[in-house]
Amino acid sequence: MKVRRREFITLLGGVTAWPLAARAQQSTMPVIGFLRSTSFGDFSAHLITAFRNGLKEGGFVEGQNVAVEYRFADDHPDRLPMLVTDLINRKVAVIVGNTNAALAAKAATTTVPIVFGSGSDPVTDGLVASLSRPGGNVTGVTFLAGELGTKRLELLREVAPKATTIAMLVHLDSPEALAERRDVEVAAQAIRQQLIVLDVNSDQEIETAFATFAQRGSGALFCGVSAFFNTHRERIVALAARHSLPAIYIFREFVSAGGLMSYGTSITEAYRQAGIYAGRILKGERTADLPVMQSTKFELLINLKTARTLGLDIPPKLLALADEVIE
Repeated sequence: MKVRRREFITLLGGVTAWPLAARAQQSTMPVIGFLRSTSFGDFSAHLITAFRNGLKEGGFVEGQNVAVEYRFADDHPDRLPMLVTDLINRKVAVIVGNTNAALAAKAATTTVPIVFGSGSDPVTDGLVASLSRPGGNVTGVTFLAGELGTKRLELLREVAPKATTIAMLVHLDSPEALAERRDVEVAAQAIRQQLIVLDVNSDQEIETAFATFAQRGSGALFCGVSAFFNTHRERIVALAARHSLPAIYIFREFVSAGGLMSYGTSITEAYRQAGIYAGRILKGERTADLPVMQSTKFELLINLKTARTLGLDIPPKLLALADEVIE
């Protein structure tokens, strides 16, 4: 779904259309910087809604008693330091961001509180000293993304047992993406499953990758963890359908867009929790005293409509394990 500029401005609160009195009031509010390494799109809008819901639970409503400055690096990580500097210069009270955004923010400031939503291990990434005692100015929510790669490979093989070659689409822009690729390759080698791994960095490269997968006889698709893929999920799902590839993804949003199957934790819930933490920080709590929250619920979703289109018979055992089956 494409988001038009008018819809974008509406989503961000229509600040440019506010009366002068309201804009004057905004200047006295605490300001949150919301930063992602991706481009803005409907997936980001989805996460912003979840973040706002978390803020509201803590008693903060954007435009009433808190302001939010939104920044997106448009899939160019090198832009993040500049965006962080801009937010710091605007005297934000807290910065909320994904893994790469949080890493850039931590490199720039030791005083502005930072709340991350990360799919990897924040200790390994160097964001916090420990989960229970983060220390410093960084805390957040981890939703275990890349660490579930081997399980997703196992599930994909269950629905596509005849696939002698599995395509793996990766975007190696984060620690969790690198770790997932390594884990999946090791798991595939152990069971002698052939993989074709392609790293993509643009919409055009996604298209080219699928053409390559088809030429090399791929029988199924493993979509790696990446904020970039979240933004381009409808494109990826459509290409998987065009090439008749059974595919597994990490988030339920891919299945809602027509993807076959997903297994992972909820990124939406993670951003809601990030909103709650941002609110607690605005009320005076210190990041060092807020333990990193961990998502513990894992979801398996299966789209039976897509399965039928692909001519797949989903094993009854797998259907019984599914948390949600889309008819």
